[in-house]
Amino acid sequence: MQAEAIMSKPVICTDPSASIAEVAGLMLSKKISGLPVISGDGTLVGIVSEGDFLQRGELGTQQKRSRWLELLVSPGKAADEYVRANGRRIEEVMSDSVVTASPAASLAEIVDLMMHHHVKRIPIVKSRRVVGIITRSDIVRALLSLLPDAEPTAIDDQRIRQSIIAELAKQKWAGKALINVMVDKGVAKLSGAIFDERERQAAIVAAENVAGVRFVEDNLFCADPVSVILVS
Repeated sequence: MQAEAIMSKPVICTDPSASIAEVAGLMLSKKISGLPVISGDGTLVGIVSEGDFLQRGELGTQQKRSRWLELLVSPGKAADEYVRANGRRIEEVMSDSVVTASPAASLAEIVDLMMHHHVKRIPIVKSRRVVGIITRSDIVRALLSLLPDAEPTAIDDQRIRQSIIAELAKQKWAGKALINVMVDKGVAKLSGAIFDERERQAAIVAAENVAGVRFVEDNLFCADPVSVILVS
């Protein structure tokens, strides 16, 4: 099983200049714990996760040490910690060392990367562009599809989800949308951002035409295209 078979796409990304407030709100609304940071030319420059928001001055949770330990910290390190605790832009708090994999990477390779680097998500990159992302949830879904005692409904839902994603990927109008797909007992739940209200009904129709879909739940919102970037 290769990465491209289980990766989630399209990928919700953000710009390095986006505000922390914007990205924190995006992560909460999308129910995701991290996302890639993409530069203006479409290349991957970092990744940001909930962990990057934990030690903040606003929360009073910034790095604290005893006075004698503080004397051992270099001015450069102290400056870096100050920026991470008080910065307002994603580029000031993101991790710029990103572990990535290719679409052809095996599932075993992906899991090894997660375990070795202690990360929860691996952006899948082709020609320096992010084409998908694999999280621990994607690994669990892959496991579920292979277990002999898995409930048929759960397996069918995953197949329906992949069929909807594949149909959206073929459509020109969906190329810039940020449509997430979840399926639960045949109910297709569409969430994420569209940039033209006409894309809403098109996405619903695309889902309705996939075999096994009983109902489409529309949770899409029409977004400002400046605030987030979709890399396909």
